[in-house]
Amino acid sequence: MVTRAAAPTDELSSSARSLWESLLDTLPRLGVAIVIVFVGWGFSRGVRWTMRTRLQRSRTPSFVNVISKLTSWIVVIISVLAAAAVTFPSVKPVDLLAGLGFFSVAVGFAFQDILENTLAGVLLLFRQPFRSGDQITVVDRSGTVTEINIRETRITTFDGESLIIPNRDVYKNVILVHTHHDTHRLQFDVGIAYENDAEQATRAIIEALSTVPGVEHDPPPEALVHELGVSTVNIRALMWSDSRRHESITVLDAAIKAVKSRLDRDGIEMPSNIVVLQATPSFRAALHGDAQLTPAGNVRPDRSDSNGTQQ
Repeated sequence: MVTRAAAPTDELSSSARSLWESLLDTLPRLGVAIVIVFVGWGFSRGVRWTMRTRLQRSRTPSFVNVISKLTSWIVVIISVLAAAAVTFPSVKPVDLLAGLGFFSVAVGFAFQDILENTLAGVLLLFRQPFRSGDQITVVDRSGTVTEINIRETRITTFDGESLIIPNRDVYKNVILVHTHHDTHRLQFDVGIAYENDAEQATRAIIEALSTVPGVEHDPPPEALVHELGVSTVNIRALMWSDSRRHESITVLDAAIKAVKSRLDRDGIEMPSNIVVLQATPSFRAALHGDAQLTPAGNVRPDRSDSNGTQQ
């Protein structure tokens, strides 16, 4: 009986001794792993600072921020994998990478939208189709870009509203960058009377545009006859100005006022559209009171002569 009772105790003692020996054997490796993680973390901070210093001279702040963070996290992940390989020598680096791959696939399915936005954000930052401060139109919304981060693009609309667009929507849609160039072309139409000289009007419009502050002189403003309307000869005024929205609408306002003032001063008429109503014979007869109504209710001219005889 004593022998049977002692057997489980001996097995438990042997297991505890084996666990203790394994722990003592693992402690040095665990200490080395902890050192590797701390060194890797410190090295990642240094890499992040170095990336910021080197990239901020030629790249946008958003690009510098995202790339420095990604590089830092890559260093940390490598450090953790190295620490795991030291702590558990039986686990091969290939096995760790395979496990990391399966984990990445699982995370990818679980967080598909987040990862899609993140990847689109990285691609946008590398391609840099626009920068913070640019005025763009995307997904039928216009405004000034205030921030581009890893997941979304933030825009302040021209009405002062804050708009947050997921990067995948930005990347998949057409982007119109209004401020990609320093200047862009503005235009408006002017209709003059057919009696006026079109050549004189175009010269007057060009001279008026040349005096407007904010209108570029290279290329110079133009005025071209582009359409013969119902009651006017339509002239299109073309000019280049600052591509920013506020400056553009200010210049356009001043240009229209200057052109109108110059044409008024030169006696060039700008008539409104004229609508000519042409009456049918029955309608004219009804107006003069010499018409009759048919049984169907239509107007029929009275064709009797002056003696009342029906013709």
